Amino acid sequence: MTSPGLLTVDLDALGQNFSALQAAVPSDCAAVVKANAYGLGIKPVARRLFAEGCKHFFVANLDEGLKLRNILPEGSIYIFEGVSEGQQEVFLAANLVPVLNSIEQIKCWSSKAPGAISVVHIDTGMSRLGLSELEVEEVAEESLLENLHLEYVITHLACADEPFHSLNSAQVQCFDRLRSKLPDAKTSIGNSAAALSNKKYCGDLTRAGIALFGGNPFLERENPGKNVVSLEGIIVQVREITETVSVGYGASRTIDPPALLATIGVGYADGYPRALSNKGFAFLGGKKVPVVGRVSMDLLTLDVTNVPFGNVRPGERVELLGKNVPLDELAYLSGTISYELLTGLGRRWTRRYIGD
Repeated sequence: MTSPGLLTVDLDALGQNFSALQAAVPSDCAAVVKANAYGLGIKPVARRLFAEGCKHFFVANLDEGLKLRNILPEGSIYIFEGVSEGQQEVFLAANLVPVLNSIEQIKCWSSKAPGAISVVHIDTGMSRLGLSELEVEEVAEESLLENLHLEYVITHLACADEPFHSLNSAQVQCFDRLRSKLPDAKTSIGNSAAALSNKKYCGDLTRAGIALFGGNPFLERENPGKNVVSLEGIIVQVREITETVSVGYGASRTIDPPALLATIGVGYADGYPRALSNKGFAFLGGKKVPVVGRVSMDLLTLDVTNVPFGNVRPGERVELLGKNVPLDELAYLSGTISYELLTGLGRRWTRRYIGD
């Protein structure tokens, strides 16, 4: 293997996670596959989800939508960032549906695509994308949607990962009040966490994301899904420590003898966070082994003193993420979230898909 290691995506587990989500919600379940399916590869991921019965997909922008349409000739594809002037014909030719976030986008789409399927986004508490209350009233008063086929009205919950947060119910109430001013349409409210915590937060179309890929959608609950992603690095060198030494840049860690260190050919260029310096851990020979010293661009060092000797040799694989090194625990130790870890995985990994 000439890459830093092996990135394995278990598409069977992905399919099981989708089936579990679909069974848990009272509505259709869509898949959010933006950012190259959260870094895991849009082609095998989208094809497997479609084979599992997923027919609705959300991506971030037009470029992602076009790539996905080349992979899936069928199915509905929605573009979160909407449509801009000059893009209308491209959307129509590829059968892509814009999520209309502003009055400008509504006018842009209706002027060149009368009668076209559309989705309208209402902002109810994120202050990010979507129509404000005043804009909803303007859209209603001027009948700006009369030339369009409104398929869904959507919103996005800011605190869905905290099921009892008061903002969740406040947002849903705001959404119901504002959408009543618009033409009748189906609704889409919930993401992964909302779908698994409260059915009234789902709407007619649930938008599942991180839970599909094995991340825990909740802050303080056990992960309901199956692990999808694993990373295995390769031991490049083994060093026996016979005197006290420092490890890595900045001499941030000192190791006393007797000890055994293993250098792994993975670093922050491969998406292994530098923040895991002296904090992270891996799994080798049935043992948890700590990261010692700073993670550098292409290398990290593990203290493998307690690992059975036969498991520590150059060329041996080390689990850096997976069944024994949970995604969300690794994210927590590095001070980030599972979304960022997955989407930050570098391009140098050898990728393997189980169940492709």
